[in-house]
Amino acid sequence: MSLWALVLILVAAVAHASWNVLSKKAAQADHVVFLWLVAVAAAIVWSPLFAGFLLVTGTVPSRLDLLVAGGSTLLHLGYFVLLQRGYGTGDLSVVYPVARGTGPMLASLVAVLFLGERPSPAGVAGIVLVGLGVFLLSGGLSRGALEGVVPGLVVGLFIAGYTVWDSQVVSAFAVAPLLLNYLGEVGRSLALTPFVLGARRRLIVPVWREHRFRVLGAAVLIFLSYLLVLIAFTMAPVTVVAPAREISVLIAVVLGGRLLAEGDLPRRLLAAAVILGGVVAIALG
Repeated sequence: MSLWALVLILVAAVAHASWNVLSKKAAQADHVVFLWLVAVAAAIVWSPLFAGFLLVTGTVPSRLDLLVAGGSTLLHLGYFVLLQRGYGTGDLSVVYPVARGTGPMLASLVAVLFLGERPSPAGVAGIVLVGLGVFLLSGGLSRGALEGVVPGLVVGLFIAGYTVWDSQVVSAFAVAPLLLNYLGEVGRSLALTPFVLGARRRLIVPVWREHRFRVLGAAVLIFLSYLLVLIAFTMAPVTVVAPAREISVLIAVVLGGRLLAEGDLPRRLLAAAVILGGVVAIALG
């Protein structure tokens, strides 16, 4: 892995863990309205950058660009909706690690089986360590952890799906990361609009008033974190980027323990250290 790719992944990890804390804090709000507000805010906040990109590069999205971006939008939509619902029943320190650990392991498996990528022995060992650390962070499969484990596993399937799909979109299809990311924000806002402007219309103002700073924070950090990951996909293979970005699990555990008072911080930090060891092994591989 190149130094630049590693830097991008680390910055993305901090941003990713941070927006998940904001989402967890808004977990009791209507999840569809909250996600719609975030997508709309992101489309507005990042529109000057997107417009500048189109003007400077002269890019005009083709039908193929819109088609592959649409596939990405659907996968991300399922991911965001299920994740927000999971935060309504489970702790950040359970849902997040299980989801983030399941996703890259499945993504790496798909990349090996269908995309012809071959991780080194160190990379394989790193992936195994990431999985082990995530399992320990979730508290094993204890009865109390199941409320977070099950949603996390389902979310992980969508993470694996969009990770593999998007890596091919920016590499094999050569779609610019900024273009894919922005079209995804617009696509999610449009897809959720019929559900929000129907029976949920009366919830828009209350959710905005109570969570507007979380909405704006998430709108900035979601876009930034994934844009950096998409750029990293153009520098390194899926089997490296997907697991390495999961250092955000360690960051999320610290934030969950300190800011959300979810408890059991020493054990979760120890387990997160196992994940960090896996990340180092992947980077060296």
